[in-house]
Amino acid sequence: MALRRFDLDAGGDSFAFKPETEEKIAFWRGKYPADKQRSAVIPLLWLAQKDNNGWLSEPAMREVADRLEMPYIRVYEVATFYTMFRLQPVGKFHVQLCGTTPCQLRGAEGLKEVCTREIGKPMHVTDDQRLSWEEVECLGACVNAPMVQINDDYFEDLTPEILSGILSCLRNGAAARPGPQVARVNSAPEGGTPVLTDASLYDGSKSRLRELPNLPGAPASAPAPAPAPAAKIEPEVPKAPAADDLKRINGVGPKFEAMLLEMGVRTFAQIAAWSPETVDTVEARFGFKDRIDREKWVAQARMLADGRFDEHDLIFGRGKD
Repeated sequence: MALRRFDLDAGGDSFAFKPETEEKIAFWRGKYPADKQRSAVIPLLWLAQKDNNGWLSEPAMREVADRLEMPYIRVYEVATFYTMFRLQPVGKFHVQLCGTTPCQLRGAEGLKEVCTREIGKPMHVTDDQRLSWEEVECLGACVNAPMVQINDDYFEDLTPEILSGILSCLRNGAAARPGPQVARVNSAPEGGTPVLTDASLYDGSKSRLRELPNLPGAPASAPAPAPAPAAKIEPEVPKAPAADDLKRINGVGPKFEAMLLEMGVRTFAQIAAWSPETVDTVEARFGFKDRIDREKWVAQARMLADGRFDEHDLIFGRGKD
């Protein structure tokens, strides 16, 4: 970074904050403990710059140092390091022109020519004291390049002709509209967005829950059976075997037991008969991998299916009742 020195001749011998600035000073100082007041040096320098017609004189920096009980040199170091602090007089409207790559690619060179032609060299103040300019690094509005910052406002999507008109307004006391200078809202696409135009994307209907996911399908209602002949005896329908307490398997808790029952797995014998392919299918359904083999569910189920509960508990430990 280039060496930056402040203008001793133009700064005069004294500086005082404006009365209305004192409340802001108290706000910033109130953010820090009594022994950490120097932490407010940057916001106080910024307020001093605003009260000193847009630049920091040496008396203004000394006033900040006295307020925060800091050595003068420490305040000078901060002011000369950060390029947001200007160390020589500027115009009433100071133009900071971004010359970083996105603005450069989008026409910043043409804006520089306008500033040079209509204001003068960088940091030159016009005779009427209204305009000055300098080139700065990225101001963080790359999507709206090229752009300038004039005092506290951004002027974006500029052309040389538009910037010339803005400078003319400021020179003649007319208002200039900040923000994008083309048909866009803030950083939205120029001319309006051609995508995501469906109103239903924003009314909440897309995210409304219509049914709970992963519920087992409701059984189809069977038609009423035809009345059987009086002499015919219907065969007895075999009943499903009573469900074992699958939680006896160490590694199967209430949640997994419920999922197994939902899959139609009700007994130790069914698990004892699982093939490696069946194990892979179950693990894919449960959302984990290698856990069934690691915890030996099949081996445990064989013991439990055979009624060897004590042996199972001795080897594998008792599962959850």
